[in-house]
Amino acid sequence: MTFDAGAVARANEILRTEAGSGVHGLAIAGVSDHDETGVFIEPAEHVIGLAEPVDHATWRDRPEGHRSQAGDSECTLYSLRKFLRLAVAGNPNLLLVPFAPEASVYRTSVLGDELRALGPAFLSRAAARRVVGYLDGQVAMLLGRGRQKDMPKRPELVAAHGYDTKFASHALRLGFQGLELIEHARLTLPMPEAERERVLLVKSGGVPDLDTVLAEITAARDRIESLLDAGKTPLPETPDLDRLSAWSIDAHRRHWDSTRPD
Repeated sequence: MTFDAGAVARANEILRTEAGSGVHGLAIAGVSDHDETGVFIEPAEHVIGLAEPVDHATWRDRPEGHRSQAGDSECTLYSLRKFLRLAVAGNPNLLLVPFAPEASVYRTSVLGDELRALGPAFLSRAAARRVVGYLDGQVAMLLGRGRQKDMPKRPELVAAHGYDTKFASHALRLGFQGLELIEHARLTLPMPEAERERVLLVKSGGVPDLDTVLAEITAARDRIESLLDAGKTPLPETPDLDRLSAWSIDAHRRHWDSTRPD
């Protein structure tokens, strides 16, 4: 069976929100691109029939492998099943979707609203640990220890500021958001003003000393690890898998009923 994955995703979309720097409140006019992330429910034939699964579809202004430029747009829709698997594992990019503010919700439905209401069920100590892992990855690339160690991904930033301010701002943002997660069991979007302004200052090259930024990142990381090790957090150890799974089953059934041909 042949099919257009993009068409399947669009026709069965239940939720789409702003993503990336925009939803964090960190977009810089004339510099940042525009990202969107959404969720769709695969038709029954792709889940329990013989048609191939459709786990995601992506649209980009530029071809795959080419860096996005200022003003470029990218949208990725995930099947509900894939979205849930990644979100319960603590993927910090997909955890943004249920917590996006109303102004950043571009499309929703009854099921989309229900998914947003389930946001707290995704949060866990396991998610906080995953945030630390992503933070470490950004620091590794910032210091040239990642996959791009032989050539910085954004040499123009290194030339202008002495280091890749985008990697640095990502790591600092993850540190602040990991702290909010571990201390308060919540994720505020856009970021709270004080943290947002600090990350924006780093991103725009306003902190010329890399050691200063690394010290802030390390302090946030160490506090997250300390609180996790001591168990001093309102977060449960794992997400509420039973609740999320039961809702997913019901959501698939209702969606299939509503889209069944007469």
